[in-house]
Amino acid sequence: MNWIYDLTIVLYALSIIGYFIDFLQNNRKANRFAFWLLSIVWVLQTVFFVLRMLKDQRFPILTPSEGLFFYAWILVTFSVVMSRFFRVDFLVFFTNILGFLLVSIHLFAPTGQASAVLEKQLISELLIIHITMAFISYGAFSLSFIFSFMYLLQHGMLKRKKWSKRLQRFGSLSYLEKLSFRLNTIGVPLLLLSLILGVVWAFWKISDFTLLDAKVISSFIVLLVYSTYLYQKVGRGVQGKTLALWNAAAFLVVLINYFLASTFTEFHLWYK
Repeated sequence: MNWIYDLTIVLYALSIIGYFIDFLQNNRKANRFAFWLLSIVWVLQTVFFVLRMLKDQRFPILTPSEGLFFYAWILVTFSVVMSRFFRVDFLVFFTNILGFLLVSIHLFAPTGQASAVLEKQLISELLIIHITMAFISYGAFSLSFIFSFMYLLQHGMLKRKKWSKRLQRFGSLSYLEKLSFRLNTIGVPLLLLSLILGVVWAFWKISDFTLLDAKVISSFIVLLVYSTYLYQKVGRGVQGKTLALWNAAAFLVVLINYFLASTFTEFHLWYK
């Protein structure tokens, strides 16, 4: 039944992405989607909690692992209540980030209560989810860069008054900018959640793990750069060629992180 743990993490991650999209774009559909996913996560956590209580014949909060799970359950409960009855999306988003971290630690950290084989399998599955999220976020950033490149190319052709049938097939400048922004809106929370899972995995798997590793630092720099891009768009209203150039520069940071930083780190040499 360990697939339920994976399902909980995936649903929680999708819920956070939904809340993030709603926060940036005031998208009520994304908010409702996120709320129902979060509700499913709450139900799964509640089932886990009740089953543990029936099994142990006590209120399961005495051990550090149990206390961590109860803390995470409280955060998810508050998030569900706030999402249902209040409009505090920014608070809900950050509350769920903390809850996601706690749930990840509880579900995948060795506790001694499960068999060594199961704990090893869970940690391996955590790695798979981490890698999958990271590559999906990089894929979103790549497509976003392509749209920005098309924007810059079409913008240059329009400035030089080079009209052609090919120009019409690019799509409008506003459409290209919107697609680029939406892809980054998906990529940023995915990368953040991937980094959370990666740090949790590395903490339990790598004995000499440090946050000062070149790969870790460069990954957080990528997150910072793209977060700044979103702030430029949403907070400052930057748009057009300036925003497209910023996005192109951000993708260059992704390439540096993926190819160059890997030569100065042992963080991803998992099975050496």
